[in-house]
Amino acid sequence: MDDLPIITPPDPSSGDADLRQTSALLGRIEASIGDLRKSERAVAEFVLGRPNEVLNISIAELAYRVGVSQPTVARFVNALGFTGFKDFKLRLAQSLASGVPYVHRDVGPDDTLDEVAPKVFNRTIGALISVRNQLDAVRLQRAVELVTRAGRMEFYGIGNSGIVATDAQHKFFRFGIPSVAYSDPHTQGMAATLLEEGDVVVAISASGRTPELIRACELARDAGAEVIAITASGSPLSRVANVVLAADVPEDPDIYAPMTSRIAHLAIIDVLSVSVALASGPELIKRLERTKQTLRDKRIRGFEN
Repeated sequence: MDDLPIITPPDPSSGDADLRQTSALLGRIEASIGDLRKSERAVAEFVLGRPNEVLNISIAELAYRVGVSQPTVARFVNALGFTGFKDFKLRLAQSLASGVPYVHRDVGPDDTLDEVAPKVFNRTIGALISVRNQLDAVRLQRAVELVTRAGRMEFYGIGNSGIVATDAQHKFFRFGIPSVAYSDPHTQGMAATLLEEGDVVVAISASGRTPELIRACELARDAGAEVIAITASGSPLSRVANVVLAADVPEDPDIYAPMTSRIAHLAIIDVLSVSVALASGPELIKRLERTKQTLRDKRIRGFEN
């Protein structure tokens, strides 16, 4: 049996079922379950249902209880980005101990309007807190360094993520960095081939599984550009990026648009833009003040209050 100190979650009386609502790592497993093989999915479902038990058993015992082989368990933890089962258990223990208040109930067809708003807000608030706690400071710092040195920035997103890409371009062009947003996959591929060393692509995708977007990022890297991905951990897109700012957000299946992931991606863009502004020093602050003055001049006067 692997040796690992037991770390008790904040509310042990709530039971394993409630821990799915309080752990960032469990939320990440839930978000990635659709990408796993059938046997690996069985491991994921066991971990989601009995996370406390997993902390105190060996890889052999887990494999036996799930009814799979030990290599299957190893593939499961590797798919999540961990080096081994001990590493996975340590992170699981830390995640359970951190107690993210991820409170939500999925919206159902029989819900009243009075019930819909709290559910949507609670899921979004919980997802934002979870992504906040997952955000890696080292990766964020690396992303800031790449952006502050960028000769050009291009933002790629398809469909709903294209809207986020446009929002990001609207923020970063004000920093004096030549920037553009592309939501058409054909345009992304062509534009990527024209990039040069020192340019940066920010690719945005909730699933990280869109082939055209992944190919555009591969072309960008072949051209010498750096790729920052805002996407799910362990996704195909994350594997072609130089820096990954992870957003592991499971969507409510009864909501008919990917809302929660979009808001999480917008928040990460805000964090990146504020961090770049702070790293750029007083000269950027002066430039931003000039752009604000331009906006003030376009407003109707007399309604400031």
